[in-house]
Amino acid sequence: MLALAIFVATLVLVIWQPRGLGIGWSALAGAAVALATGVVGWGDVGTVWEIVWDATFTFVALIVISLVLDEAGFFAWAALHVARWGGGNGRRLFPLVVLLGAAIAAVFANDGAALLLTPIVLAILLRLDFPPAGALAFVVACGFVADTTSLPLVVSNLVNIVTANFFDVSFGRYAAVMVPVNLVSLAATLLVLWAYFRKDIPATYDVRQLEEPRSAIRDPAVFRAAFPLLALLLVAYFVTGPLGVPIAFVTGAAALVLMAIAGRWFSGGQGAVVDLPKVLRGAPWQIVLFSIGMYLVVYGLGNAGLTDIAAGVLVWLGQQGALVATVGTGFVVAALASVMNNMPATLVGALAIDRADVAPLTRELMVYANVVGNDLGPKFTPIGSLATLLWLHVLAGKGQRITWGQYMRVGLVLTPPVLLATLVALWVWLPVVS
Repeated sequence: MLALAIFVATLVLVIWQPRGLGIGWSALAGAAVALATGVVGWGDVGTVWEIVWDATFTFVALIVISLVLDEAGFFAWAALHVARWGGGNGRRLFPLVVLLGAAIAAVFANDGAALLLTPIVLAILLRLDFPPAGALAFVVACGFVADTTSLPLVVSNLVNIVTANFFDVSFGRYAAVMVPVNLVSLAATLLVLWAYFRKDIPATYDVRQLEEPRSAIRDPAVFRAAFPLLALLLVAYFVTGPLGVPIAFVTGAAALVLMAIAGRWFSGGQGAVVDLPKVLRGAPWQIVLFSIGMYLVVYGLGNAGLTDIAAGVLVWLGQQGALVATVGTGFVVAALASVMNNMPATLVGALAIDRADVAPLTRELMVYANVVGNDLGPKFTPIGSLATLLWLHVLAGKGQRITWGQYMRVGLVLTPPVLLATLVALWVWLPVVS
């Protein structure tokens, strides 16, 4: 009960953020209480750090890359191109925006897709005089697709990185399993979003109100470097993975190269456009503190018996056959993520799978189902992921307020069919590539 009380109090502080208290400080406070009361020991600190450090610093580096590109106008350029490809047809534009969101989520992680693309799309919609219901459809689509299509690569979601590191899944193996599964998730996402919002999507819009995409480019040097650098980064992930090089080192090196170009470090800073101090201030440094602090608190829950309970549930699911084990694991961890946040739920699921005595194929299905459930499960509720809470805050700052009730009415309808389709695709595909 003490471990549970510490976790609940920590989660409340993380969500509430009284007087602007950073999520990292709240999580560290919870960890300090857990250490002081003996819920976790000092030896657990090293264990948790080993689990989270690579994922956390990879995530920070990816967001730094995203922020630099955003300051240079990269995402606005892409969004304007997509708006023009729509050709004035709102019902063509809608799936194009969803596809753009999926592409950004794959490369820049779900947080980058939700937090960077959404304000740009919203600004374009306002310029095109979209009605409120139509704008809401596109905005919700941006937030939804950012998570539901954050499966394909290890770097597409912090959940993926933690899981791949915990179970020693290589970058190439992970992609071989999850890229096809992600395509199913994307197709299901498109179908459910279209079915839900089709009546709200404007039939036409005036393309002439849009600026030329090239007008959005603020730093041509960074823009020209973007595509080669991203391609090289992707290749580097596949090459360095078998060598045991941490993903954080590879991503961090790419972030430094892009910062050097943006800051004109080789010319004394002359001609620099991107405000690098602003970018670094905007990087999610609190996530570093949050990861170690919250994971310690959750580790305390595991020490108190939650892991054993979860492992027992997984063993029972594993005895029901591969399909039930896959779908059941995915929905169980999704439900857990929706009430306790997906980052703690990821660790609970990983520890439980590691302890569960099940067949090797069933275990691997559960590993990937844990990823799917924690990537998609947060869409049930606003507290399911920090990205969703930040997304809602960004929208409120832009005058597009979505209440928790509105969010859950959409999330509870849209998420289950996408989650089910994705888990079934995983059950079908994994044995094929094993």
